[in-house]
Amino acid sequence: MKFSLLISGAGGQGVMSIGIMLASTAVADDKHATFMPLYGPEQRGGSAKCTVIISDEEIVSPLPKQTDGLIAMNDSSFRKFSKELRPGGLLVRNTNLVVTPNKRDDVRVLDVPADDLAHEMDADKASNIILVGAMLGFSGMMDPDVFMKSLENKFAKKGEAVVEMNRKALYRGYELGKAAKEQE
Repeated sequence: MKFSLLISGAGGQGVMSIGIMLASTAVADDKHATFMPLYGPEQRGGSAKCTVIISDEEIVSPLPKQTDGLIAMNDSSFRKFSKELRPGGLLVRNTNLVVTPNKRDDVRVLDVPADDLAHEMDADKASNIILVGAMLGFSGMMDPDVFMKSLENKFAKKGEAVVEMNRKALYRGYELGKAAKEQE
């Protein structure tokens, strides 16, 4: 199994945090992984993207020509990076912020109102976790329980309420992705 994922959004949306967590979780699960960040000079609000590759085999290059998956957290990222998704790849879009219509008919699309779902759960900062959960549920690139252990470790010092909020967000997204895959 080899899966390449581009995560894109604005600075402050957790793009890099999610990418690092996915890669480090894969390594802890005895997989090979790369993490390649790219972001503008702004810390908040500027464009941010990272590429994560997870594989059972050694990874030759950390930058694929096209990726298997794309998480677009905002509209400018969707417009800027959608061409980097391979034909047949999976596009997961935060429909609360991605308003540009998808003109590609050669990719699978999973639209998730991540900001609304996070708000309903009193977890406004967890929309990125919902989107990752949706990607995991649809693609099968990683076991969500393995990723949840990383979330538990990352947020343990912030208390059980924060861990539980992230758990709910991850599995809410996962169920959406899994249901969409089953209907495909």
